Amino acid sequence: MENNPVTEVNIVDIKMPFWSMVVFMVKFTIASIPAFIILSILGTIVMAILGGIFGGMGRF
Repeated sequence: MENNPVTEVNIVDIKMPFWSMVVFMVKFTIASIPAFIILSILGTIVMAILGGIFGGMGRF
């Protein structure tokens, strides 16, 4: 095994055409919609479970 020295990289500028950036942002937005739906479903399930467990604690 070789011991490679750690080199730091600093990104100064990214040159990207405007419309290419717009297309990238639209694709990113469309790709995030299923992730949001999945996280919403998981959050609903967790809240339903916690509500079922702790919902009746103040009644007695």
